[in-house]
Amino acid sequence: MGVRVAVVIVTYNSADALGSCLASLPDGCDGVDLTEIVVADNASRDSTCEIAKNFTELPVRVVDLGRNAGYAAGINAGIASLGSYDAVLVINPDVRVRPGAVAKLAKVFQRPGVGIAAPKLENPDGTLQPSLRRPPTVLRAWAEALIGGNRAGRWASLGELITDPRRYDVAGPAAWATGGVLMLSAKVVMTAGRWDESFLLYGEETDFALRAGNLGLLTWYTPDAVFEHDGGDSGTNPMLWALLTVNRTRVVRRHYGFWAWAGYYAAAVVGEGIRALAGRRTAKLALEWLLRPSRRLRVLPQ
Repeated sequence: MGVRVAVVIVTYNSADALGSCLASLPDGCDGVDLTEIVVADNASRDSTCEIAKNFTELPVRVVDLGRNAGYAAGINAGIASLGSYDAVLVINPDVRVRPGAVAKLAKVFQRPGVGIAAPKLENPDGTLQPSLRRPPTVLRAWAEALIGGNRAGRWASLGELITDPRRYDVAGPAAWATGGVLMLSAKVVMTAGRWDESFLLYGEETDFALRAGNLGLLTWYTPDAVFEHDGGDSGTNPMLWALLTVNRTRVVRRHYGFWAWAGYYAAAVVGEGIRALAGRRTAKLALEWLLRPSRRLRVLPQ
């Protein structure tokens, strides 16, 4: 019997994407024992749940959260509903799994001390989608604030986001990786516990990976497993960008302490302030949320 893999897909009004995601799973899971697929739905108002329920050729079932509770809440509800497994593949609905990719990702757990496996992500046109991160530091925050994240990521280890394409040709550890596609070992699920639902969106995968790392369970990247990901609109949606920006500072405060947070927060304020003055709508809302915590989002739109 192969590695037992369960799949959790977190959805919210995902009817346009879910069908192609599910359709990619039979070939994508070739070489593993696919035990079940759970669609953890955040009270979608479209036909997301109907699409999942009608996909009878796969062991799909829907867990309805009853409200738009966020990504971490969907992961927690989905995992809590699972039976036995060796690993859980957590994916966004706008992901297509390349043939054999799940088995290649599961092989990462043959390496001792690995709790989270991260694949290579590609855009629909086949280009690289940077997904690996270095640890958040004050220096990196200031570099990204002053010269931008993409530029900083190309200069040695200056940026948090790794944008150098050469890094994505080589397997190895990462501080954390984009949460759109991650495989979690049964051990890391049991040891690191639940994902923090207070983040709503963004930052929850960083927090989980850092907690796992503190427990001796690494995030390991493999270029052999390739997944196609449409990508989100956090860079263009003011609410999502503001939530992402604030949550980055929250992660630093939690894991690195007050003084690291103070320097990181100051860099975020300066960076968003510069971009707000240049007229960027996303930065204006992010700056407002940074400076006025009472304005921050507490509950996602329903």
